[in-house]
Amino acid sequence: MKSTAKVMVHTVASSDIVARVGAIDWQETGRDLDAQGCAVLKGFLPARECRALAALYADDRHFRSRVVMARHGFGRGEYKYFSYPLPELIAQIRPVLYAGLRDVANRWNEAMGIDIRYPETHEAFLKRCHAAGQTRPTPLLLQYEAGDYNCLHQDLYGEHVFPLQVAILLSEPGHDFTGGEFVLTEQRPRMQSRPEVVPLAQGDAVAFAVHFRPVRGTRGNYRVNLRHGVSRIRSGHRHTLGVIFHDSK
Repeated sequence: MKSTAKVMVHTVASSDIVARVGAIDWQETGRDLDAQGCAVLKGFLPARECRALAALYADDRHFRSRVVMARHGFGRGEYKYFSYPLPELIAQIRPVLYAGLRDVANRWNEAMGIDIRYPETHEAFLKRCHAAGQTRPTPLLLQYEAGDYNCLHQDLYGEHVFPLQVAILLSEPGHDFTGGEFVLTEQRPRMQSRPEVVPLAQGDAVAFAVHFRPVRGTRGNYRVNLRHGVSRIRSGHRHTLGVIFHDSK
């Protein structure tokens, strides 16, 4: 009989993620990102794939490191960074989501007067990261239980940063856990910060700004600074997959 871990990895590897990503309305996604700094991709993963990905957390063979948030003042809960080679589903998700978000990233940089442009493929972007010493993979699994939370933060790991990332909720709200809302705050120049709470169902993905995004003002575009986090888990357990497109030093 195959081990449970091997069965789970095989299940995760079975998805036709390319077709699924191709069905996303990327124009609408871009409009939501421009307006709010985030966009929800509803039903991105089916429940079986969510459960299979969450089950990987127990098998340290998939990961390069584990972080206990309370030890670093990051909040409460923990997360693990995947090692290369990534599980097949994650290895499929990363380049195709990058391709869908690349135009928004380049358009944002142009609007903010940033000279950096992102290449057509994720592979080419990773070569840029690796040439600068950013060689460690950044996709991660996060695990929370009652009382845990994630402080507002930004996932910046080196010189090269792709300005958008994606989080996928793997647990079912109201069944696996309560509380634990995904939260964004936007720090606007000379104004109070704007909060955004993003409701997610199991399998929903949220794409959002890593650091800055452009906002149109009366004198042209200006930059606003975003941070993201997770509110306190009231009960149960919550797992999330984080898909970050730049690698880390």
